[in-house]
Amino acid sequence: MPIVVNLDVMLAKRKMRSRELAERIGITEQNLSLLKSGKVRGVRFDTLSRICAVLECQPADLLEYRPGPEDEIEP
Repeated sequence: MPIVVNLDVMLAKRKMRSRELAERIGITEQNLSLLKSGKVRGVRFDTLSRICAVLECQPADLLEYRPGPEDEIEP
């Protein structure tokens, strides 16, 4: 998938554990783990907003676009 989740990087920068973030944003550790690993197909804007508020960051700090050959669009 061309979207990479850098949540683990931001957690390390903020010296915060996944458990604490999950508690503060109101989701389970399991769901946060799935998000961190990129195994989700989507994320709600309100969840993304709460993560950004707690980690004091922007969505672009958490999500990155890395195109691959499967992402090429033919004209």
